Amino acid sequence: MTLFLILAPFATFAALMMTSTIAASLAASALVAAAVLTWEQFNGRSLKVITLGALAAFSIILAYHTLASPVSATTTRLAVDGALAAIALVSLAIRRPFTLQYAREMVDAETQMRPRFMETNYILTGVWTAAFALMFAADALTLYVADLPIWIIVGIAFVARNTATLFTQWYPKRVVAYEAAQTAAKGV
Repeated sequence: MTLFLILAPFATFAALMMTSTIAASLAASALVAAAVLTWEQFNGRSLKVITLGALAAFSIILAYHTLASPVSATTTRLAVDGALAAIALVSLAIRRPFTLQYAREMVDAETQMRPRFMETNYILTGVWTAAFALMFAADALTLYVADLPIWIIVGIAFVARNTATLFTQWYPKRVVAYEAAQTAAKGV
């Protein structure tokens, strides 16, 4: 459920960019981000930097597109993916990996005190940052390769996002299993 909420604004954007106008895609994505923030607050959860960043990015790009100068679909995707990569990168730079907000809501206080807990969040945020950067690079490639088929960009985004998703589901389980094996070995 958590992963669905994280990705909902971006999934909305990606789906609507293929079927609707840029303005409608940005507006709907901003509304979904606002709905996710409202849902989290209603359920007593903290506001998440990725969702706040999504709301800000979609709203700012929409305002620019509507009020200043209409931008192309490629430029819009580039701006959204660039904002997402920047948010993730800044969270690493300030030593507060964005995955930490989600992880703290899913584990007990004892687990949060373990050194591997923080290390795991740096690794997860690093994987997501790489995925976002790859999606940004794919969008940038379309600016330099005029005849690049859109399915290549969609494919890169799909593989990057799904790889990060699968890694996020797999890696914490691997860490827990490793720690359990270490504890069992010490107890023998």
